[in-house]
Amino acid sequence: MKISKVAKAVVSGLAAGATATVTAVQDGRITTAEIVTIVLSVLGAYGITWVVPNAPATGGGKDVTGA
Repeated sequence: MKISKVAKAVVSGLAAGATATVTAVQDGRITTAEIVTIVLSVLGAYGITWVVPNAPATGGGKDVTGA
């Protein structure tokens, strides 16, 4: 299955943003510092996911861990 870099980056950004947002609203309000944390977590997830390449495909879907 081939998943595009953009799709992976969007999903990882949404996951990171959702996690940071849930943590931020635990006290019932979101401060400026928490907004900055949310934005930076989303941008960081986008960037890391975009830059890191997929692992090369191996033959036949076999376990590549050596187990």
